Amino acid sequence: MKRVILFIVTNLAIILILSVVLSLLGVDRVLDEQGVDLDLANLLVFAAVFGFGGAFISLAISKWIAKRLTGARVIESASNEVEAWLLNTVKRQATAAGIGMPEVAVYDSPDANAFATGMRRNQALVAVSTGLMRVMPRTEVEAVLAHEISHVANGDMVTLALIQGVVNTFVIFFSRVVGHFVDRVVFKTERGHGPAFFITSIIAQIVFGILASVIVMWFSRQREFRADAGSASIEGRQKMIAALRRLQKTVEQPHLPDQMAAFGISGARVSGIRKLFMTHPPLEERIAALEAAN
Repeated sequence: MKRVILFIVTNLAIILILSVVLSLLGVDRVLDEQGVDLDLANLLVFAAVFGFGGAFISLAISKWIAKRLTGARVIESASNEVEAWLLNTVKRQATAAGIGMPEVAVYDSPDANAFATGMRRNQALVAVSTGLMRVMPRTEVEAVLAHEISHVANGDMVTLALIQGVVNTFVIFFSRVVGHFVDRVVFKTERGHGPAFFITSIIAQIVFGILASVIVMWFSRQREFRADAGSASIEGRQKMIAALRRLQKTVEQPHLPDQMAAFGISGARVSGIRKLFMTHPPLEERIAALEAAN
């Protein structure tokens, strides 16, 4: 309930702040002087509803989507010793982190990976790949599981959705402002919207969306450091370092679907400007951060 309230309050705050800023900057007056009859207040509400609504719906169905995309099988009751160990480990870590017992699942994938998702911290989903179970000893798997439990305890999925909602609002709002301006001022459309509005809005939304994703990806990388630290506090720093070193040796390209990439334990190796769009920091940076921690 607190997260839903936080979501609504943040949404309303963003609308209010943007309205005040636009009024102080005189954007509405500038557009009026150019003959643009754009209702910024209504557009802002529209952008916020769709921006936050999309992020909120994505969060609400995140567990369902994750299971379908990865084919994860939830362990309802342990059918063997390995499943019993997984359930007991996650239960112990969830208790230590102060959250409810998540659903525990296994999905078939050759890469060593794991993820956590869910709308509520007391009803989350934690899943591990069969590849992770094959290449890591149990002490390191415990560290990876604690990393995912820390994501849940930190409320990372909710916070990521809120940030995505904010950037969605900006993208929707400003892309339509640009489209409206070009349509009325450049192409002199007097009634309704001409083709220029729709074409320009789409192009602007793509460009703004790419730029906005840099902000979302930055937060995603920061939360990985926090989850690593959370794992270290639950299972011990050396266990988490060992798990990350193991990933350095085994991970080339993760096989999680693109929609789930930000929720995994590891990310792809990239260089150049693509680093701005990484969901995860380089493994060597994560190891260095743990080694530098007191």
